[in-house]
Amino acid sequence: MSGSSFEIRGALNNLINDTVSYRPFFMHKFANPARFMRLSNFLLPWTMGLTVLLFAFGLYFALFVAPEDYQMGNAYRIMFVHVPAAYMAQFGYGVIAVASAVGYIWKHPLADQAARATAPMGAAFTALALVSGSLWGKPMWGTFWIWDARLTSMLILFFLYLGYIAVWQTIEDQVRAARIASIVAMVGLLNVIIIKFSVDWWNSLHQPATLLRMDGPAIGGAMLTALLLMIFAFNMFFITVLMWRIQSLILKRRIRSLRLQLGGGRG
Repeated sequence: MSGSSFEIRGALNNLINDTVSYRPFFMHKFANPARFMRLSNFLLPWTMGLTVLLFAFGLYFALFVAPEDYQMGNAYRIMFVHVPAAYMAQFGYGVIAVASAVGYIWKHPLADQAARATAPMGAAFTALALVSGSLWGKPMWGTFWIWDARLTSMLILFFLYLGYIAVWQTIEDQVRAARIASIVAMVGLLNVIIIKFSVDWWNSLHQPATLLRMDGPAIGGAMLTALLLMIFAFNMFFITVLMWRIQSLILKRRIRSLRLQLGGGRG
């Protein structure tokens, strides 16, 4: 019996080690910072151009084509900024959590940099969602802020972003900072789930989902077109700035390494 237990334990340890050491093909392909720099330099002009076009068409449809709402009038047009910002705030934290998990488990050299590069953008999207939501809530609810489940969980998300950024800023050892930041990101992912289902789990003044519904989107026509264009524009903006920020972090790391080498050589 003891021999069988030992064999089973050994097999489990081998399986765990194989799982941790395994990297999918795409991880090997883009683990090289130089390869990423070449690819991102090629893509950046295209993503920047597409971002500008999507914002131009999205704002045109949002301001001039989409009709006035029969209940909210023109005040509803802030939705075309608020909804994409709120979506990107949650999506950005999801990117951080996934990239952090990849960096923590497989030690991917660019995963932690991608997570770190995403955090300031995610914080900005969250702040924009909170401010635009407050401006939209004033004519709808009669107040800029209520301690609603959705609003409160979004505010917590903002502080999670700030906490994640603070870990990188306050810990000088980059390897240790990456490990701690990864744990913070993965634990904080629970709050994104709470944000998503808060209007279903609690009695909330916040309206339910507009697009992702079992019975289809709650809006249609030019309103839906404008909203989708703005969501795509926010996504392309995110991709563009993310590539640019990762490039910046790679260059900063190279400069830091050169300074350490030069300092060591002089010593």
